[in-house]
Amino acid sequence: MLLQGYGTLLAAGALLTLKVALLSLLAAFVIGIAAASLKLSRQSAAAAIATAYTTVIRGIPDLVLMLLIYYSLQIWLNDWTDSLHLAQIDIDPFAAAVLTLGFIYGAYFAETLRGAFLSVPRGQMDAALAIGMKRQQAFRRILFPQMMRFALPGLTNNWLVLLKSAGLVSLLGLDDLVHAARQAGNATAQQFLFYTVVALVFLAFTTISQLALRPLQRAYSHGVRKAQL
Repeated sequence: MLLQGYGTLLAAGALLTLKVALLSLLAAFVIGIAAASLKLSRQSAAAAIATAYTTVIRGIPDLVLMLLIYYSLQIWLNDWTDSLHLAQIDIDPFAAAVLTLGFIYGAYFAETLRGAFLSVPRGQMDAALAIGMKRQQAFRRILFPQMMRFALPGLTNNWLVLLKSAGLVSLLGLDDLVHAARQAGNATAQQFLFYTVVALVFLAFTTISQLALRPLQRAYSHGVRKAQL
């Protein structure tokens, strides 16, 4: 057999990797929206905290951050339980991977979203508020749709990078695609074969992602393109 009977193991690892990436995308988007809003806030303290967050995270390699966040959280949790004389709590590797990737890429999403927010003329929100819309309504109906047109190219790129970084979660103890390939390669002495499979799977993920996002990009740009004809 081509995959020496390890096809099921690789498929399970690929599914786990995709789950981690998708949930991390959701977490990163939520964190990115929050951080971008804080950076645009009139409160200097909030803006300074958000700026420090994006500056520090974007300045340290992802691999170092993943290990630092994961192990530091476990150490802090152990110290906290010891101080309260409680049983030790082990962080679930899956949840840790999702939160770690979400926290890291939230910084990149924040910068992309902040730039997109600034690309929408401020008068759009002022006009919406002037006709009686609540701020939440104006954000959902006026600002967000226009902002997404500017944000989607950057968000797409951020997602593709996040997806590839999901291949590092095996370092946190997850049985992901890379871990499965390592096991299969060590057992069969065919590391090249199985890591080639990993490369092809990630290539398939990124290709499908780009194809899936095209309709969304056309939808948010539809009115603008029509107006330019």
